[in-house]
Amino acid sequence: MANLPQQLIEHPLTHHLIVDIGPGIRRLVATNQGPMTGPGTNTYIIGTEQLAVIDPGPLDAAHVQTLMGAGNICWVVVTHTHPDHSPNAKALADVTGAQLLGMPGPDDGHQDESFAPDVVLVDGYQLTTAEFTLQAVHTPGHVANHFCFWHERSGFMFTGDHVMQGATVVIVPPSGDMKDYIASVEKLAQFPIVALAPGHGHLMAKAQEYLAALVAHRLAREAKIMSAMENIPQPLTLAELTPLAYDDVDGSLHAIAAYSLWAHLIKLEKEGRAVQHKEKHWLFDQAHWQLAESVVKFDTKA
Repeated sequence: MANLPQQLIEHPLTHHLIVDIGPGIRRLVATNQGPMTGPGTNTYIIGTEQLAVIDPGPLDAAHVQTLMGAGNICWVVVTHTHPDHSPNAKALADVTGAQLLGMPGPDDGHQDESFAPDVVLVDGYQLTTAEFTLQAVHTPGHVANHFCFWHERSGFMFTGDHVMQGATVVIVPPSGDMKDYIASVEKLAQFPIVALAPGHGHLMAKAQEYLAALVAHRLAREAKIMSAMENIPQPLTLAELTPLAYDDVDGSLHAIAAYSLWAHLIKLEKEGRAVQHKEKHWLFDQAHWQLAESVVKFDTKA
């Protein structure tokens, strides 16, 4: 939802057409375009002899057929198990005999339950071939089982939904976690990234500047949430707090923004800076939130 400065490296985002985007790196865009997916999910093809495919997208036989024309697919790698990224992984692995790599998703009702990896990824795992190495970088936040993949030879970081072109990522608790998300963005900033290769949209240059701006944006939103809570000291529901904390966002997006607001509030609660006055429950929108007493007293003294 944020309009952060971005320097794009543009190649055609064309359906049914595999496009070269870097040495030994190609991209095929899935046909699931929409408000939350942009042009569609980016499927990346790494290598020329033995191929690794990242995020084959939603179940789509035509997408599988196009990918099979790319060459000898030996590995299918999944950033996370949301239904716009992983359902095609099993189908592609079944027809190619490729090894399936990723982490099973949390049981939150929003995951691809068909996903069963041959290799369960851990942070730092390396898929090493004669041509390239892909390093798995665990980046929880958008969802707990999210991984990015570092391709040192090109300097590309494949970011799935951790970093997207054109929009900030919605964080949906309980599988999403704002505290983890910010820490994971800062983790990516430790790599000498030439370009971010997101799950949706164009490649993004000036990665360090963008990642710093992304963290600053999240923390600025957090400060705005706290300011709104300070100005109205009685406990507020998400419905009451969202238009105050997101008054710079179109009202049609407030229902989506409420999820990220919830994630911010959980982060503040973990840090002892906010409290909720209702037993935790899946009806998250009925919880009432306010600043912790210690924070109010500190601000008053200041």
